[in-house]
Amino acid sequence: MDTLQLLTKFYENYDEEGRLLSRHGSVEFLTTMRYIEKYLKPGMRILEIGAATGRYSHTLARMGYAVDAVELVQHNVDIFKSLTQEGENITIRQGDARDLSAFGDETYDIVLLLGPMYHLFTQEDQHMALSEALRVTKTGGILFTAYCGNDSTMVCFCFGKEMLRDEHYQRLVDPVTFKAIADPAETFVLYRKEDVEALMAEYAVTRLHFVGADMFTNYMREVVDAWDDAFFDVYLRYHFATCERADLVGASHHFLDICRKD
Repeated sequence: MDTLQLLTKFYENYDEEGRLLSRHGSVEFLTTMRYIEKYLKPGMRILEIGAATGRYSHTLARMGYAVDAVELVQHNVDIFKSLTQEGENITIRQGDARDLSAFGDETYDIVLLLGPMYHLFTQEDQHMALSEALRVTKTGGILFTAYCGNDSTMVCFCFGKEMLRDEHYQRLVDPVTFKAIADPAETFVLYRKEDVEALMAEYAVTRLHFVGADMFTNYMREVVDAWDDAFFDVYLRYHFATCERADLVGASHHFLDICRKD
């Protein structure tokens, strides 16, 4: 089964829209939107690559921005279309993050690459996606790239769910560094901050922020989901105050790398 078939099977059986709508999932969404809004200006054009069901694209279109979106999995494209409201200035097409030839150079003020790096299993493919995203970004424009964190997975799954007792998972984890080995059958590629820095080293960009998009939230999902609004708001204030701390960010389940194209 090739990667597209594996991803299609995964997303056909996964509630991606519901993930970001849950209370614990909303922390990642609210954090990402908070940083996007730091750089939004009237009239900006936005491209979302790997838009999934369109949670970010639709939100930005409903704020009045022109949004184009690309998504690999047709199942997600169909949901995206079904969620489009009248009056949204938005387009969606099925496509691959590694080939954005349908889009011109230096076209977009903000480019969101919020899903593809989760599922690109070779450095060649990762660089293809990053290069294409930066190609379509205007000079001075902002690229937002999301990554899944390695060490949160080690703690929550390999140890918390004792998956490392299984020989299958033992083969997928370096026994010295505890870095996960990328395998398409496991769906997700896991990164540490130094992996992201190594990928970005060859590009003419300036890093503006490196953010833990959900930080400690996923370690206590059930607790977070049970909070009342007032206490959740206190937690969000804590989260926003700490989500760029260099001594903490590596614990996050999701990273957000925000760079300006030089």
